[in-house]
Amino acid sequence: MSRIKRNYPDPFRAGRRQFLGVTGAGMLATLLPGCSGSDDNDSPYPQTIAMGQQMIQQAVSNTAQPVAGISIAMLKGNSVVWQEAFGVSSVPSQTKATPQTRFNIGSVSKLFAALAAAILQDRGLIELDTPIVHYLPTFTMLSPEYARITTRHLLSHASGLPGTNSRNLFTFAPVPGYAADTQAELANTHLKHLPGELAVYCNDGFTMIEQIVLALTGQSFASFVETNILAPLKMTNSSYLTSVPTSGSFSYPFADGTQYQEFVNAYATGGLSSTPGDMMNLAQMILGGGVFQGQRVISAAGIAQMGTDQSTGLLINPSPEWRWGLGWDSVQQPALAAAGVLGWEKDGGTAFYSSEFFVVPQAQFALMVTGNSGYDARKLAETLVLSALKEDGTIAALPAQVGGTAPPAASGPAIANAGGIYGNSDSPLQVVANPDGSVQLNQWNGPKRVWTQLGAYQYRSDGWWWSNSDPASYRFTVVSGTDSAGNAFSYRYLMKRVVPGAGYAFLTLAIGQQLAPLAPLDSAWQQRLGTQWTLTNDSPTAVPIVILGNEPAYLTTLSELPGYVLYGNTDLRYQLFVPLSDDRGGMSVKVPGNFGRDLYEIRFASASSATSLTLGSSIYALA
Repeated sequence: MSRIKRNYPDPFRAGRRQFLGVTGAGMLATLLPGCSGSDDNDSPYPQTIAMGQQMIQQAVSNTAQPVAGISIAMLKGNSVVWQEAFGVSSVPSQTKATPQTRFNIGSVSKLFAALAAAILQDRGLIELDTPIVHYLPTFTMLSPEYARITTRHLLSHASGLPGTNSRNLFTFAPVPGYAADTQAELANTHLKHLPGELAVYCNDGFTMIEQIVLALTGQSFASFVETNILAPLKMTNSSYLTSVPTSGSFSYPFADGTQYQEFVNAYATGGLSSTPGDMMNLAQMILGGGVFQGQRVISAAGIAQMGTDQSTGLLINPSPEWRWGLGWDSVQQPALAAAGVLGWEKDGGTAFYSSEFFVVPQAQFALMVTGNSGYDARKLAETLVLSALKEDGTIAALPAQVGGTAPPAASGPAIANAGGIYGNSDSPLQVVANPDGSVQLNQWNGPKRVWTQLGAYQYRSDGWWWSNSDPASYRFTVVSGTDSAGNAFSYRYLMKRVVPGAGYAFLTLAIGQQLAPLAPLDSAWQQRLGTQWTLTNDSPTAVPIVILGNEPAYLTTLSELPGYVLYGNTDLRYQLFVPLSDDRGGMSVKVPGNFGRDLYEIRFASASSATSLTLGSSIYALA
């Protein structure tokens, strides 16, 4: 459910801040195809397997954009009924991928953070609804409400933490200390929303689980998971890449003629390297209520809690089909829900890999697919899971596909008040209410520093605005109420409706929040407009530095929205900041789902006649 920017042709156009749960559809380089693997001829799913083999082979053989390698496994009951790898693990050597080839599974790793927390609860060391400051007294933030953040908030994306610590997230060599760096960063920033107020995809929350595990057990997160989860589950081809591995078979990214190994230093939020076969052992334990091969790894209550809908108490939730679990993206997976089946889903994306993990308790079924970015993992997984459920009789027929042709035009509501600028974590949007009742949507083109027209949209009989060329549709939603501090609020969101994956269910998401003009910028901020800034403290092995170069970020403002500062580049994306003082800019939006996910505060400091800009824990100097 967290993959919402799949239309980007290059993963880094979304920015490294957007990964670990948001995967682009493209790659950094053209990869060479190949295929190897094996399957079980006695599988109860011959039709589904044959279809899957064809779909994956097409992906690795696509002449326009081949995918180097894809690996898949399928579980029924306690038996792995299909396990196969396609393509190559190494492009230069054309080494064939095997079922033992490890891939970085990105945010599917979040399930292990949730499992670790459940194990700590089983041992009486934590309670999910107790504020984490009881377990991690060194944790602090500038907003006093930080003291209300609970472990449940961390694991369900409802904590209010800014999003993703951007520094040394993806590197080509291991960089230790990411979790401690994240905690230090959080001490210098405010919450972006009150704990439990809304749910917006948040990697920082899972990174803080690392610090809680260390504080309570004295073990690093990686060591704790390897001892208490991976070893009991016999996941012998899974590990956190805390150092350069000396054994094992790995898939290697290949970019601009060079082969690398990708390291994800945010272990709890996205750092596990694994295989689909190993993940079927995890699935067996989940389906077994915490028991794997006769050994209890976690309580049945812990597994059930992970699979419980955590969205029911949210104050701001304009997209109710987002059913967050603890670690899970969805505990009512929309395509399966359309077929009348309860399913749990977690996706994952890194700079180079894309993964999907499905567990269907009713059918005692699971599927994991992982591979180099460049294929639609969700579409493949949904297609195969639903096909298998039909083949084994769990469902009588596939659900009807949705979307398609725009419905007839209709008389729409007055939308004059909906015009203006909408902020998010990606790029500002402009809404123009035309006299004829149509809506013109524009998006800020950061590199060119101009508005790009997305199109004109007419109101239709289904209550959404459509164009004749865009398969997505749009509408406006106002969410009003009183927050937990007693303050009244009212937010207008631009909503986008898409049909992701295999096309069986709509997904709505808030893509921007309407912002009101503020008082003009004071002289301190005016003097900074037009300046450019270069990152200074990332590791030289950081993936964006190596692949993209150190692109300067710029500071500007929008003439259509006085009082805000716009800052960003291709990597960071483009965010609107509210001046809090002459040396600090704050977050401007509360957007649930994903388009408010990686927000930051911006700080300026001067020393020895040089001025620095700090964004999170990243430090920039004047270019």
